[in-house]
Amino acid sequence: MKVMSEKNFNIYVVEDNDWYNKFLVHHLSLNPDYEVKGFMSGKDLLKNIHLFPDVVTLDYRLPDSDGVQLLKEIKSVSPNTEVIIISEQNEIEVAIQLFKDGAYDYLVKTDDIRDRLLNIVQNIKKNHQLKEKVVILEKEIQKKYDFQKTVLGASSAIQKVHELMEKSISTSINVMISGETGTGKEIVAKAIHYSSPRKSAPFIAVNVTALPADLIESELFGHEKGSFTGATARRLGKFEEAHGGTLFLDEIGEMDFSFQAKLLRALQEREITRVGSNLPVKIDCRVITATNKNLMEVVKVGRFREDLYYRLIGLPIELPPLREREKDIFILAKFFVEQFCKENKIPAKQFTPEAQNKLLTYAFPGNIRELKSLVELAVVLGNSPEIKPDDISIASFDPLPEMMTEEYTMRQYELRILRSYLIKYNDDVKKVAEKLDISSATIYRMLKE
Repeated sequence: MKVMSEKNFNIYVVEDNDWYNKFLVHHLSLNPDYEVKGFMSGKDLLKNIHLFPDVVTLDYRLPDSDGVQLLKEIKSVSPNTEVIIISEQNEIEVAIQLFKDGAYDYLVKTDDIRDRLLNIVQNIKKNHQLKEKVVILEKEIQKKYDFQKTVLGASSAIQKVHELMEKSISTSINVMISGETGTGKEIVAKAIHYSSPRKSAPFIAVNVTALPADLIESELFGHEKGSFTGATARRLGKFEEAHGGTLFLDEIGEMDFSFQAKLLRALQEREITRVGSNLPVKIDCRVITATNKNLMEVVKVGRFREDLYYRLIGLPIELPPLREREKDIFILAKFFVEQFCKENKIPAKQFTPEAQNKLLTYAFPGNIRELKSLVELAVVLGNSPEIKPDDISIASFDPLPEMMTEEYTMRQYELRILRSYLIKYNDDVKKVAEKLDISSATIYRMLKE
């Protein structure tokens, strides 16, 4: 698609009557945004059509060309060029055929043709500008959700996530994203969508926990006018809104059990039925789900259908908690600081080594969401170009009881215990060594690992 500038909207006027040709060229040229060029024959036009004008005004009856055939030749070379047919007679059947072949409009040579033509060309220009903006926005969205840049990290755990995301974008397989709250499940879902062949269609996100049991069917499938009290008009559901694109169902494990059978049928049959209707509607959307639970455990206790689970799971992607992405903590922290400073026009700031250490020795139970909040607050609290340990407001807590509910290796337990003591004693290595009855050298070795 040609890139159009504000001062470069090209119009070709094709008219064999010399006076009428100059008349149209003159009035169109009065707009300084237009570059207008006149041609006396279809043959001369075709010699220049490779320059891809934005608009061609075409006299239907040229001595050397048939209007219908010339329109087809223009469109075959430059399909984005809009063609306005100008004729001396109002021939309905001819006009209909021309519209079928791609003509933008059909004008009869009457006294008001100048004003009508100027209005039509102005509308075409506005449409071109909108299309250009859409192309730019699509490129920005793709850039924004490039998963290598959006799902940041260099740890082996996040590299595995990248590999699975890469596998997911070439097909429409359903994807189930699992992970603790704050690990970035919706960001991953958007990155998959905007990197896939469906990127130009909608991405519709639905938080299942926000849908009451009596409204979930209407919200997802839509409803007809009068189907229930308050249904004053037909409403399309989220499945139809996501046509051609992606439907993201967050916290799928919280879905009301009574609705799960209907969702299963919709996914199997690729069709839904609006509330209050008996007519099925075909659906075409990819389904990505997310959960912060072990969904198979929810299946085992009877709160989630096993057949629906296997229909949804498709390609499973498990997002690791931040505490298992040790080398990513500072990568993310640095990114959030740079982003926050840029958005708020604050001079760039950097972490001191002591502040880095404080971040790296914290378990981040709130994961990435907590890290982002914490570093943004540190930027605000700091009074210098450096972010210092005192600027990082980590709440005092004892993670050991919570830690013991998880299953880790002995080495992982050792590292977590060390972290908790470093937090408790403000990174005083000598004090921690004394409390844990180990040497300072052992602590430094463990931190290095």
